Amino acid sequence: MNKSTEPTKNKINPITEGSLFKGILLFSIPLMFSQVLQVLFNTADVAVVGKFSSSATALGAVGSTTILVSLFTGILIGISSGINVFVARFAGAKYDDKIKKTVDSSFIISVISGILLFIVCFFLARPLLLLIKTKEAFLDGAVRYFRIYSIGLPGLAIFNFGNGVLSAVGDTKRPLIYLTAGGLINLGFNLFFVIVCGMDVEGVAIASIISQYVSAILITVRLLMVKDSTRLSLKGLKPDKELSALVLKIGIPAAIQNTIFAVANLFIQVGVNSLDEVMISGNSAAANFDALIYNVLAAFFTACTSYMGQNRGAGKMDRVMKSYLICLLYSFIVGLILGLSLVFFGREFLLIFTNDEAVIDAGMKRINIMGYSYAFSVFMDCAISASRGLGKSFVPSIIVIFGSCVFRIAWIYTVFAYFKTIPSLYLLYIFSWTITAIAETIYFIYAYKKEKKLMDSNPIVIKEG
Repeated sequence: MNKSTEPTKNKINPITEGSLFKGILLFSIPLMFSQVLQVLFNTADVAVVGKFSSSATALGAVGSTTILVSLFTGILIGISSGINVFVARFAGAKYDDKIKKTVDSSFIISVISGILLFIVCFFLARPLLLLIKTKEAFLDGAVRYFRIYSIGLPGLAIFNFGNGVLSAVGDTKRPLIYLTAGGLINLGFNLFFVIVCGMDVEGVAIASIISQYVSAILITVRLLMVKDSTRLSLKGLKPDKELSALVLKIGIPAAIQNTIFAVANLFIQVGVNSLDEVMISGNSAAANFDALIYNVLAAFFTACTSYMGQNRGAGKMDRVMKSYLICLLYSFIVGLILGLSLVFFGREFLLIFTNDEAVIDAGMKRINIMGYSYAFSVFMDCAISASRGLGKSFVPSIIVIFGSCVFRIAWIYTVFAYFKTIPSLYLLYIFSWTITAIAETIYFIYAYKKEKKLMDSNPIVIKEG
């Protein structure tokens, strides 16, 4: 075996050994808080302008950008999933040199991606907001917010890169610490700029980009200081063509999938924007809980990918399947608890964002549908994450495009176009999740059996493509 691929043989890896129930839970809890804090950057903006801004349109303006923020951050998250898969796989196989090259290549990919997205968002902010039919009353404020917010996208790209690397090797605590620091800074500057300085959308946007770069700097410093194979060295940094291609092979379909999801949600936002301003503001407030709950659940999906990737790299296919089933169980239980809590305490939660009773009533119309639906989304997302853990990303993305995105657009122009109500709009989620989950689960089982057969016929093979 040559030096570049020779595995190390020393310390015990808790991901590939020990209790999966305990390990996945301990892995997921810090990651869960990390995911939530990342979403809270935007949520804090909505809450502060809704409660403290003197502008009557500030809440709707910031809320109108939520779909676009999700679209472009989803691209960065998709790319980071490719980083996570291969760092985890090489960590499971103990191929230190390949981990090092993957880290260096992924950093370059992430920085370039963040800069490109910043350019697109900054210069196309108004056309994009017009495309989703943002209300005229909210448009100017939404453009200002989104342009300033986009300056933070390179920082967000770097953080997601670091988070992908650290979580792949089982370190989910440090990203949490870094995001906590960024989140507190975000909240503090939000309040300062809005209450003390009298700013509105500009103030909360500036606070967001400050916090994003703080988190990015902290996680980068950590990767520069570590002594193991995940260390980032900025001196002589250059991409490895083969490993860059592998990361992008997973990351690009995942990014496209997230983009297509967001595009489908843009059509949903167009449907919302066809309603009155009170309903739009209520929807903007309630939509923040979608992002929070999805990101809590996403911790288990990341755990699924990391655990399956490392155990696949170690050749432990039984632990691969068990990791999937345990992550599915955990995410379903948490989704059910959070969804029902939102239904029963929705009015109290909405008071975080607004004091207007009419807006709260409008928000509850959405919550009363979505609260019962979250738990069922995990069957789709967990199967997708499991397939990525096996190195399969293209087919799951195609399934999502047709099973969820095309279906949702068709629903909007048929069912919603006929009834024109919030319930008729948001029922599309559970129907699309169910259809897609069935197809994704069938594909994952097929991919798993094929991969297991490969491992059984050649136990020492590490399939890198």
